[in-house]
Amino acid sequence: MHRLNPRYIRIAGIVLACVLIIIIISGFVAYSKREALLQKVIYKAKAKAKNDYNLDVKIGTAHFTGLSEVAFNNISIVPDGRDSLLRINKLVVDVKLMPLVLGDVKLSDVTLEDGFVRLTNIKGVKNFDFLFRKKKQNTESKGKVDLADLSYRLINQVLYKVPENLDLKNFNLSYQEDTTRVSLLAKTAVIDDGDLKSTINVNNGESTWHLTGKMHASDKDIDVKLYADGKKVELPIIERKFKAKLNADTITTRLTKVEKDGDETRIYSYWGARNLLINHAGLSTQDIIIPNGAIDANVFIGENYVSLDSTSTIHFKKIKAHPFIKYTLNPVKIYELKINTGWLNAQDLFDSFPVGMFESLDGMKVSGKLNYALNFYMNKNQVDSLKFDSRLDKEDFKILKFGKADLTKLNKPFVYVPYEKGKPMGPHLIGPENPEFTPLNRIPADMRNAIMTAEDPSFYRHNGFVEQSIRSSIVTDFKEKKFVRGGSTISMQLVKNAFLSRNKTLSRKIEEILIVWLIENNRIMTKNRMLEVYFNIIEWGRNIYGIHEASHFYFGKNPSDLTLGESIYLASIVPNPKAGLYAFNPDGTLRRGLHGYFNLIGRLMASKGLIARDTNAYGFYNVRLREGLRRAAPVDTTAVLDSTILQQNPDAMPVEEPEKKLNFFQRLFGGGKKDSTDNEENKPDSAEIRKQREKEEKKERKRREKERRDELRERGLF
Repeated sequence: MHRLNPRYIRIAGIVLACVLIIIIISGFVAYSKREALLQKVIYKAKAKAKNDYNLDVKIGTAHFTGLSEVAFNNISIVPDGRDSLLRINKLVVDVKLMPLVLGDVKLSDVTLEDGFVRLTNIKGVKNFDFLFRKKKQNTESKGKVDLADLSYRLINQVLYKVPENLDLKNFNLSYQEDTTRVSLLAKTAVIDDGDLKSTINVNNGESTWHLTGKMHASDKDIDVKLYADGKKVELPIIERKFKAKLNADTITTRLTKVEKDGDETRIYSYWGARNLLINHAGLSTQDIIIPNGAIDANVFIGENYVSLDSTSTIHFKKIKAHPFIKYTLNPVKIYELKINTGWLNAQDLFDSFPVGMFESLDGMKVSGKLNYALNFYMNKNQVDSLKFDSRLDKEDFKILKFGKADLTKLNKPFVYVPYEKGKPMGPHLIGPENPEFTPLNRIPADMRNAIMTAEDPSFYRHNGFVEQSIRSSIVTDFKEKKFVRGGSTISMQLVKNAFLSRNKTLSRKIEEILIVWLIENNRIMTKNRMLEVYFNIIEWGRNIYGIHEASHFYFGKNPSDLTLGESIYLASIVPNPKAGLYAFNPDGTLRRGLHGYFNLIGRLMASKGLIARDTNAYGFYNVRLREGLRRAAPVDTTAVLDSTILQQNPDAMPVEEPEKKLNFFQRLFGGGKKDSTDNEENKPDSAEIRKQREKEEKKERKRREKERRDELRERGLF
């Protein structure tokens, strides 16, 4: 074994001694200069707050009380011209010296007493709007923001400032927006070597929350649970501001890892809730309750995008699904959404429906397997190239027992009760025992073909849904920035009328889709029977239901005697039946606005060989309203029914004049609209206003007619 030269050992010893002496001297210098260094850091922080954010930061006193402990008194932050944002009477922090020498502040232990953070938004003036202002940049620093780098640095800065040990007393966080206010008073909050315990008083005694768990923030290891004493965790401000109720027994969150992998920042987290309750008029008419719901959320942030990675997992009772959501910000905005459940036991899926949704399917028993997959991709600059694919595949799927709704009831005589604004109308017996029931073979071919041409040209070929129609509806709604059109087929309209309420909610729409899928994919009804029931229950005017009532009401004749023109007219009012009389002049002739519609539908029918070609608007000039109704025909030209009817989704109503601004849920589910015929039928109007409206209507008609023709060309129908 080679022995070290004693000379080398002596040299090493001298070097180590020198290093030790340097460290001791540096430590002494740092200790002796620590007050000056502290004041320098405070000065820089105050100047930065003033220059970058226009914040007035004041500190009464700040000084070392131990080797590395700093005590602050009377801290306040006031945005220029705004309400006071923050105040702390006493703050004691343990600061690490070496980072302080380098101009950074790193916390070890923190004691905080008597303080508040107050966020206000009074008449649109916010005291926190500085958070959303862009910092001034010089010409050298201008450039694109790297979201991955920015998020990684921000997360680390925030987590690094959370101490391992905390003793907090009487700290209030409040938010006020005009008359709406919420207050969270942390009476105590203790972190003892990473163990978190906190008691929070909500709105002066309305509720008491508890926050417990692990808080090793600097190690990116967080696992906390929020619950309340004797009641659910809820924020009343949500109900007052958004007309929505949201609460849960417990809410759990975990942060397990934050890493920078190449050009991506990856955040691995978990969010879960027990007995989550949601109530909003746009979602459901009842409370929606999710007993156990959670998501392993893996958020990946790149230079120009934010995504929920497909390794994320949604846990929902007995089922799991893997969502993928990606939002690309630049150079062009791109929206992506994918969901894949994989093959599931069908009964597990039905058992996992939330309470308060899909009431008609409650108690349904099934066998076999199901797999749901969704693929959505939209480039904001190429909206017409939207990709949309949604499908529910089955394997050995069978219905063993129906739920509350017997989906076979339409195959035999049944009683149909229509609803208007939540109130039941008179019952209608749908079957041969009713003399007003009209079998399909007694409905003229022109009537059947006019309805299918206008509402659902591929009715006999599809399985309940037409993806191209749904795709076109999404494109149109995105361009219009409001929900003006859907993609309902005759099957969907039938299910909506026969099994569901008229409430425009998200849960009702999903329930409608599920029932249509069950009926169409399990051959519960034939297409002919579906069409027959459809003709006998759909609305054709105020309290006018079924083809028999419609043909007698408008024309005083039996359905079998309807002409081609009368059939096209009846097809035209399906999207907006209550406005049916607006199509007529006082003498019983049709208004000119429907002329283009007749030509369009007639040409489409002729192109498929259903009728002969006609140069006289396919019966337009021969349609006459029943004489007894002619005086009742409205004369308001602002409500003319024209060819735009064809562009309206069967579920949509014509666009009305602007009223008050609607919130997100009202725009999404149709809330807040008035009946187009209520109180407006005889409204007087000046000649100037009427002329302007007619001009705008004509322009809008041309635009929508072109849009409809483009859509029909896509389908190969025009």
